[in-house]
Formats: sequence, structure tokens, C-alpha cells
Amino acid sequence: MLLGALLMIVFWTAVITLVVLLVRWLVGTPREQSPSKPSAIEILEERFARGEIDREEFEERRRVLLGQADVRPAKK
Repeated sequence: MLLGALLMIVFWTAVITLVVLLVRWLVGTPREQSPSKPSAIEILEERFARGEIDREEFEERRRVLLGQADVRPAKK
């Protein structure tokens, strides 16, 4: 009687473990993940490196992006 109950526990533990492993394997991470989009700072650095903007504009925009500049709207 005790052996039957023990075998039932082992059986159901194995079944549940197999189901969990199967679901994790099927759901797993996608094989092809889309590349992440560059951040605003990375885009700014690329533009500066390509020479599209000068150092002054780069530094000003960088300060704005990092929250170090006063960006209040101009008064009319």
C-alpha cells in the first residue's frame, strides 16, 4: 500500500516536471530577436562622429538629453 502511494507521487512529479520543461522549451526566447533601437544619446554621438553637427551643438543637445540644461520655452 505504501509502495503504491510512493510510486504515484513519483509518477505525478515526473509528469508535472515534463510538462513544465516542455512548456518552457516551446515558449522559450524567440530564435530571431529584433535588434534594439539606439538611444537618443547614441544617435547624437553617431551624428557628431559623422560630422553632421559641430561640437557646440553636440554638447548643447547632450546637456538637454541628460537633463543638465535649462529647457524652458522662450518668452514672447
